[in-house]
Amino acid sequence: MAAVIDKPSLAQRVLMLLRGFDAPLLVLVALLSGLGLLAMYSSGYDHGTRFIDHGRNMLLAALILFVVAQVPPQKIMVLAVPLYALGVALLVAVALFGLTKKGAQRWLDLGVVVIQPSEILKIAMPMMLAWWFQKREGQLRALDFGVAALLLAVPVGLIMKQPDLGTALLVLAAGLSVIFFAGLPWKLVLPPVLLGAVAVALIVWYEPSLCAEGVRWPVLHDYQQQRICTLLDPTRDPLGKGFHIIQGMIAIGSGGFWGKGFMAGTQTHLEFIPERTTDFIFAAFSEEFGLVGNLVLITCFVLLIWRGLAIALRANTLFGRLMAGAVATIFFAYAFVNTGMVSGILPVVGVPLPFISYGGTAMVTLGLALGILMSVARAQQQAPHTLSKISA
Repeated sequence: MAAVIDKPSLAQRVLMLLRGFDAPLLVLVALLSGLGLLAMYSSGYDHGTRFIDHGRNMLLAALILFVVAQVPPQKIMVLAVPLYALGVALLVAVALFGLTKKGAQRWLDLGVVVIQPSEILKIAMPMMLAWWFQKREGQLRALDFGVAALLLAVPVGLIMKQPDLGTALLVLAAGLSVIFFAGLPWKLVLPPVLLGAVAVALIVWYEPSLCAEGVRWPVLHDYQQQRICTLLDPTRDPLGKGFHIIQGMIAIGSGGFWGKGFMAGTQTHLEFIPERTTDFIFAAFSEEFGLVGNLVLITCFVLLIWRGLAIALRANTLFGRLMAGAVATIFFAYAFVNTGMVSGILPVVGVPLPFISYGGTAMVTLGLALGILMSVARAQQQAPHTLSKISA
């Protein structure tokens, strides 16, 4: 007698789709999203529909996360080369005939929509490098790391030329993390780190002469040089280039231990904090929720990064391991650079705070990154079930 197969209910179908999702990762994402909505409601209540738009962007990112998480990492890997090639081609198009806004040529008008191609490389770059090292697994040579460095240098150079230091740093961090996790020898890692430390020490030591009027630094654009000099001494131009850093530090300090309370931030609501819903929303958050709120927020980011690295360690393939490690590094770079620049320990660059800052493109990119991370986690959890079925 033939067995009768009942049609699964809608609830059962949803549970089947959610099977294998990493619960700690989902909880951390939900907590950070809640903190983001709380911060946006307060800092953006008089910015038209920013709170509603922020919530919509989060829902869109959640949908992307859910869809991408259903795709096995092997199928995601197939997209690495075409996505990277498309991103680089669009960056070249931006350099040739891109739109210029506020002195930066970063956008491309496609007629129907205006896009910022550099955002694609935040995900395409680590995907391409992870694909490359997956193909070379078991036969890695020094030349393979040289090819990876070249693949990384091309988009980073094009993004720096726009100029867009913030995005270039994020793409560079994502790419370097893949190269490092692929097994880059420490003897090649330490010299650049030591050289960078010496350069920072020399800049701080000779700051008065290096930042004097008329002195120009090689490689960096004028505005990038000014940002570094402003970081070293914000009072050099307190109402101009140093205004962002000074007001951010005032807001963070005025929050104290417990903060001034939800919707009670004077620096925020009297509009002393510039870009209080985007790049400097951490200052607004700090003023209202104080040190306690900051510790909760930073703890959530630390746990999210730790969870990403834990997923990377258990990944079934080299591609999955490298992509999960790269996603964890991306979140670290976002959080560290944003909180650092608002706190006055890093130069001001255009880097949002994940889940907290307003911005549709960044939110979609983060949703895609989390979807890939969840895909790697699901593949790892489903592998034992597959093996047990095969052995049975």
